[in-house]
Amino acid sequence: MQDGVKMSVTQIFQKDGKKYAFVSFSEEGKQAEGRIPECRIMSRRGYSDEEVGQLESYMRKEIDAIWQMARGVNVMDAFLNG
Repeated sequence: MQDGVKMSVTQIFQKDGKKYAFVSFSEEGKQAEGRIPECRIMSRRGYSDEEVGQLESYMRKEIDAIWQMARGVNVMDAFLNG
C-alpha cells in the first residue's frame, strides 16, 4: 500500500448467510470505502480511477490478512474503551 494511506476494517457482518466486512482507506483529504469479499470500492472522494484500481488490487492481494483483521474487531471493546 502507498505511504500515507491509512486503512481501517470493520467487524464481520452477515446477511443472508453471506459474510462481509467494510474496508476504509484515507489520506490527505481523500476517502474510499470498499467491501470484502468483493474487493470493490463502493464509495470514494478524491481518489482517481487509477488509485481506486490500486486499492481494489490491494484488497484482492491482502484479502486473507484483511479477514483476519476483521475477525479481531470487537465493537463493544472499542465502544467502551474508545
